[in-house]
Amino acid sequence: MSLSTLSKIKTVAIIGNPNCGKSTLFNSLTGLKQKVANYPGVTVEKKIGKLFLKDNIEINLIDLPGSYSLFANSPDEEISSKVLLGLVDETPKPDLVLCVIDATNIERNLYLLSQIIDLRLPVILVLNMIDVATQENIKINKNKLSALLDLPIIETVAPKYIGIEELKNEITKVIIPSTSLRKWYTSNEVEHNTQLLSKKISISKNISFDIAHHYAVQLLSSTNSSTNGEFSKDLISIADKIKEKMSFLDIDLSSIFIESRYHWIKSVCNESIIFHRDDELTFSDKIDKVLTHKYWGFIIFISILSLIFQSIFTWAVLPMNLIGGAINLFSTFIESSIPTGQLQQLIVNGIIAGVGAVVTFVPQIFLLFIFIGVLEDSGYMSRAAFIMDKLMSKVGLHGKSFIPMLSSFACAIPGIMATRTIENKKDRLVTILVIPLMSCSARIPVYTLLIAAFIPQYFVFGIFSLPGLVMISMYLLGLVAALCMAWLFKKTLLRGNRQIFIMELPPYKLPSVKTLFLHAWERVKLFLKRAGTIILGISIVLWFFATYPNVDEKDSSKRLKNSFIGQAGQLIEPLIKPLGFNWKIGVGLITSLLQREVFVSTMGVIYKVDDSDISSQSLQENIKNDIDESSGNLSFTPLIAICVMIYYVLAMQCFSTLAVVRRETNSWKWPIFQFCYMTILAYSVTFFAYRFGLFLGFT
Repeated sequence: MSLSTLSKIKTVAIIGNPNCGKSTLFNSLTGLKQKVANYPGVTVEKKIGKLFLKDNIEINLIDLPGSYSLFANSPDEEISSKVLLGLVDETPKPDLVLCVIDATNIERNLYLLSQIIDLRLPVILVLNMIDVATQENIKINKNKLSALLDLPIIETVAPKYIGIEELKNEITKVIIPSTSLRKWYTSNEVEHNTQLLSKKISISKNISFDIAHHYAVQLLSSTNSSTNGEFSKDLISIADKIKEKMSFLDIDLSSIFIESRYHWIKSVCNESIIFHRDDELTFSDKIDKVLTHKYWGFIIFISILSLIFQSIFTWAVLPMNLIGGAINLFSTFIESSIPTGQLQQLIVNGIIAGVGAVVTFVPQIFLLFIFIGVLEDSGYMSRAAFIMDKLMSKVGLHGKSFIPMLSSFACAIPGIMATRTIENKKDRLVTILVIPLMSCSARIPVYTLLIAAFIPQYFVFGIFSLPGLVMISMYLLGLVAALCMAWLFKKTLLRGNRQIFIMELPPYKLPSVKTLFLHAWERVKLFLKRAGTIILGISIVLWFFATYPNVDEKDSSKRLKNSFIGQAGQLIEPLIKPLGFNWKIGVGLITSLLQREVFVSTMGVIYKVDDSDISSQSLQENIKNDIDESSGNLSFTPLIAICVMIYYVLAMQCFSTLAVVRRETNSWKWPIFQFCYMTILAYSVTFFAYRFGLFLGFT
């Protein structure tokens, strides 16, 4: 081990194209010792972990966003480029780069590597998914490739931890500073002028010539350099003169640099790699003949979604009951340990009833994130975008918009952040505006509570359960509403031409079980954190307002109606009465403006003022049997339950999402517009559904 080398390595960055297995490799290197935040001023995720080498040497490992190029076309690529150049606050410039390459697609992946080499950064090339390359009969001469690139190469299979120890050992042997030089070149005329501009940039910015050359290529490749704020007017003027000169010589600078890189890349691949025959279908190609079929592909996709939501509803029953039972035991213990009085009522009927009603749904949320993770990590998510492209084109978007929409079934916030891969600004904004219509995990507690209470366990065709079908219909309603609103926005506010859909279909691979559970658990922890903070606080406040001022009133229903919360609910009741909602539901709508799942904890507090049994079954029975005193009718009926779910599908009730939209659009105009249009849409559709249901004779 070279201690002198390791003493210079404090930070290691891991970078690669999307779908190259970079994040799986990061998890394999760091395990659970990682933290996630955002880069300063942007919503791009910043993931840092600890890499432990021999002799207890600890190094910071940064997982950079997936990038195709260091000449940024998206916020993700911009962050990756700036981190490697040392231009991001609170993030040190990496001492070493691990460039991860998909071994089945080396030629395309080497483009990014060539740019990293240009920066003279020490690099280790990681050939990931080498097992898949072997299956596809791709023969790689590692020694020849290493010699041509003048870089160390480690072959890995990240999910199986193959090559991980070799990679750690190689880090200890890296030479700093890097001795690898730029390998690709253009024509003499272009080289001369690029070198000239590089020298000017180097002097002007006081940076190394290698980094200056990177900027020079970026500036000369740009079709509109005047919009780039990184360069002075003098440098832009020099670049424009060079462009004019090259144009006179019939040289297209916007393409010659790319062509020159790929000319070198092809020569490297030809000397070191033997590919399978062009007429031989790969394993992924054979699967795609079925899964991306014009007709069967769509049917299979809908079937997969149906299976997911049926499973979420049925598989989670046992763990949910166990959690509910544990909460009941805890409630009974607290009730017997604390003397009867207001403190006991606060803890049992306020805190435990409110928080416990939400925590019960953790198994369903965990399962949803597992399923979404399987779709993403297996490579099927890209196929879903391809399948949906034809449908998306009808509303003026393309399949790339569907990936963030589909991932929003888990949570709208990462879905909105995922729109950064959409190059067209109007398409990206439309996608952001409609993403919250997709049913996220926060709606699951609302759906499950009302479905379990009012939808009978009836099987359709002997296969599909009616509760499962109702839940699926809520998800489909959100999808249809999102597509309709996208069409409307593309025809009016954000009119524009549809962009050409180009998307890489990564090879299929088995997801890492550890990675799936790690990501799902991280999301569940975030959910539990909300339950232990925001929902806890709201539950305490709700209990207080549901108990006072008539604390001595013996009749719990009268005490609740005359309480502060009862008075507030009755104040807004005239507004929501046309929807079939009474004041108790109105209280739930108000309190859940912050987060949708608060509706369940609100019902838990309202319907358990004098009930120590806080299991979900008890809450369901209380809701089913509650009588509205003003009308003498049931407060909830199957029709009203359906209408409440419809409202929650379409309404914007998540301030965290609005905050992210504000950061992504850099304006309060769009989140305010989003909140208003979704509220109007939710009210209108729910009103129609309720009236139509009454017309058909439903109650």
